[in-house]
Amino acid sequence: MPSIDLTGKAAVVTGSGRGLGLAYAHALAAHGASVVVNDLDEAVAEQAAKSIREAGGTAVAEAVAVGTTEAADRLVERAVAEFGRLDALVTNAGILRDKVLWKMTDDDFDAVVTTHLRGTFTCARAAAVRMREQGEGGSLILVGSPAGQRGNFGQTNYAAAKAGIAAMARTWSMELGRANITVNAIVPVAATAMTETIPAFAPYIEAMRNGDPLPDFLRKGEGFGTPEDCAALVPFLASAAARSVTGQCIGIGGDKVALWSHPQEISTAYADGGWTPDTLADAWPASVGAELQTVGIPAPKLPEA
Repeated sequence: MPSIDLTGKAAVVTGSGRGLGLAYAHALAAHGASVVVNDLDEAVAEQAAKSIREAGGTAVAEAVAVGTTEAADRLVERAVAEFGRLDALVTNAGILRDKVLWKMTDDDFDAVVTTHLRGTFTCARAAAVRMREQGEGGSLILVGSPAGQRGNFGQTNYAAAKAGIAAMARTWSMELGRANITVNAIVPVAATAMTETIPAFAPYIEAMRNGDPLPDFLRKGEGFGTPEDCAALVPFLASAAARSVTGQCIGIGGDKVALWSHPQEISTAYADGGWTPDTLADAWPASVGAELQTVGIPAPKLPEA
């Protein structure tokens, strides 16, 4: 594996004031990239950029709510104005409005889809235009979620947006391939404000904050760790070492990295002349319905007491 060196490259990381986004921005800067840090809160964005500079990196802050075309253009224009170019985009910005279907409002749905799905679309479009103009390729790194791969209770809006992001990564990898722009979705699993609401994880996250390491059954078995554990994937995908990696959904967390499969047919059956409801009912149990797929994010396998 060649050394990961992003010197002379410029990146935009949306939603990078805190948590995973901040870890991605720090990792890019640590490998030489100049970074535009983004957050809705100007003070948070400025502090995040300052923390990168204090660590020896190069970063500026751009406070804007992701979702609109205007916001996307501002972020790309800031990178070009400050650093003269744009080579990588990480679409991390997101919000949660969790409710079960019958309690979810239009506003709950629209707010999450606007930030995650439309924000990814508008930012990626603006970045792709710039990268194509530069003619030197680039990297779009879209942030997905296990919820988008398998669904998750109470997350209609979030799961739908993240599933759409995975589909956009596959589509854009085809559309941008000739421009040497790679497009991948990452699927991080880490101790964040969201995961600490999961009762099985909460005591271990609290212990980690008190200085205790996460146990192996979480770091290896569940692929669950810190935001910094997930961040390693971002500089790799932005580097020359990953020029052949595109159109993929890649999971990372703790000590684990994994390649998610694309949706595909796993069982088929045929009927001469086509199917009727009755023939489907007769054939279903012993053919395509013999082993149905599970849904939801599997509960963590905790060690026995």
